[in-house]
Amino acid sequence: MSNDVRQWLAEIKELKQQLADSIRDRDAANESAANWRRLYNTEAQQRRTEARLAQQQIDALTLEVQQLQQEKAQFKAQDPDATSAIEQEVAKLQTLEQVQQKLIEAMMERDRLINALKIEQANHAQTRNSLTAVIGDTIDQLTKQRGTAEK
Repeated sequence: MSNDVRQWLAEIKELKQQLADSIRDRDAANESAANWRRLYNTEAQQRRTEARLAQQQIDALTLEVQQLQQEKAQFKAQDPDATSAIEQEVAKLQTLEQVQQKLIEAMMERDRLINALKIEQANHAQTRNSLTAVIGDTIDQLTKQRGTAEK
C-alpha cells in the first residue's frame, strides 16, 4: 500500500507541476494578449488620426476646388472668349511634360508681369513725386511773383 501512496503522491506532485506550468503559460498568454491589445490600440489610434487628417485635407481641397470653380465661372462670365481660348489650349496638352512646360511658361509670364507692375508702380510713384515737387515749386514762384508785384 505504501507503494500506492507514493505513486499517488508522485502523481499529485506531477499534477501540481503541470498546474503551475499551465498557470505560468496562461499568465504569459494573458500578458502577450495584453501587449497585442496595446499595439492594436496604438495602431488603431494612429489610423484614426491619419484618417482625420486626411479628411481635413480632403475638406480643404474640396473647398479650394469650389473656390477655383467659382473664380473660373466669374472669369468665364467676364470674358467668355478668353476662357474658350484657354480651354482650347489646355485641351491640346497631351502629356505631363507638356503640362509642366505650359505651367513653367505661365509662371515665368506671371513673374515677368509682376516685375513690370512693380516697375510701373515705381515709375508712377516717381512721377507723382516729381509732379508734386513741380506744383510746389510753381506755387512758390507764383507766391514770390505776387509778393514782388504787390510791392
